[in-house]
Amino acid sequence: MITWNDFEKVEMRVGTILVAKDFPEATKPAYQLIIDFGTEIGIKKSSAQITNRYSIEDLVGKQIIAVVNFPKKQIGKFNSECLVLGSVNGEDIVLLTSDLKVENGLRIG
Repeated sequence: MITWNDFEKVEMRVGTILVAKDFPEATKPAYQLIIDFGTEIGIKKSSAQITNRYSIEDLVGKQIIAVVNFPKKQIGKFNSECLVLGSVNGEDIVLLTSDLKVENGLRIG
């Protein structure tokens, strides 16, 4: 069990995917994403293994939920700056999204 204080340390924010492209250097099939988290957080990059369910065209303009306060993670030559969240069933990942369009950068809590 974690405490409420532990939960509050995880900074989950809404962002809009601006760019999605193939990531052929990744060990498992993945996309490179560029995500807008609004003026306070700004633009961040992420790698996401979501190729089973989503095409690049599906992703651009989609609002997603991501953890934005993890340290950067080097994945090959790519520097991932946030963790895009989704429900996971083996290799099948469904992104966590907002059912209504909201302001980029809103905190999830």
